Amino acid sequence: MRVAFDVAPLSHTRSGVGNYILCALRGLVESGADVVAFAPVSLRGKNSVDDALDGIDVERRLSVLPLAHAWRTAWSRLQRPAAERWLGNFDVLHFSDWMYPPQRGGVRATTIHDLVPLRFPEWTHGRTVRMHAAKYRHAARAAHVIVCNSAFTADEVQELLDVETARIHVAYPAPAPVFTRDGERADLGRPYALTVATLEPRKNLETLLDAHELLGDGLALAVVGAAGWGAQPRLDRPGVIRLGYVDDEELARLYRGTSVFAYPSRFEGFGIPVLEAMASGVPVVASAHRSLDEACGDAAVRADPQSSEAIAAAIEEALARRGELVQRGFAHAARFTSRATGEALLAAYAGAAARL
Repeated sequence: MRVAFDVAPLSHTRSGVGNYILCALRGLVESGADVVAFAPVSLRGKNSVDDALDGIDVERRLSVLPLAHAWRTAWSRLQRPAAERWLGNFDVLHFSDWMYPPQRGGVRATTIHDLVPLRFPEWTHGRTVRMHAAKYRHAARAAHVIVCNSAFTADEVQELLDVETARIHVAYPAPAPVFTRDGERADLGRPYALTVATLEPRKNLETLLDAHELLGDGLALAVVGAAGWGAQPRLDRPGVIRLGYVDDEELARLYRGTSVFAYPSRFEGFGIPVLEAMASGVPVVASAHRSLDEACGDAAVRADPQSSEAIAAAIEEALARRGELVQRGFAHAARFTSRATGEALLAAYAGAAARL
């Protein structure tokens, strides 16, 4: 099966969407698919995509264009020319959050990672709301396959977009191979808790920062993540170490070196950092919101994301139960593999192709 897969989100600073795309590409290749990674990108964006795809055996069709975002938008709105003119024939075109290019034939597929722009537009930049709303409308109308990263998101898609269940499929993400218990551990000079998130309101870092203050000065809090949009959390506090955006190799070192990982997000599509931490041998504290149930399984301490006291208590519990939680977490994370992601995608594509 030849799959044309839109990798445009990899042209910018990588977050959960980009990590899911890389997992999907690894899984498709492992499952025997012939994958063409494509996107109109800027020169800087092409370098970012090439770096992200390093080590993944896919054909690359990356066209460098000035004002690449405008080109992607125009291609989606005009619905011409067909992608086959650029990519040749394919069995599946899988488009991203960023564009929905036209095609002459084959299965039309996309991924919906979450419906935050519809559920909570106040937690998302206005441009993101507009871009995603257009994509959601198109996907609901025209996609043969809508892939979701969790059963929770699949239920959201069925409810909010009124999509019939036959077109909705779940393909879970998996942690990247770099996230393992073995390897170098970061040393920040003192024991630390770690959180990983783009700095934006939905990630709820202010509540975590307040919880950290309740823990006293025995545990620093290391914050990894690029600046997002909206009011930024106040990180100039005692014991808080702002690390900014780091690559996967450094993040793996930070996971392995931390005493506990905290993920207080108010709402997620899945929550890949939870699996990354578990795969790295770290006890996890996570929001009790049900959007994180599948990522956490029974291997995390859950806490009310609105309560700094509850988060502080959960961190103390996770530290006390470290040995048990590390083993539970490692076993839970091992259930998620890129091969399983790829097989789920291919099964969804094949089912849709049979119905065409």
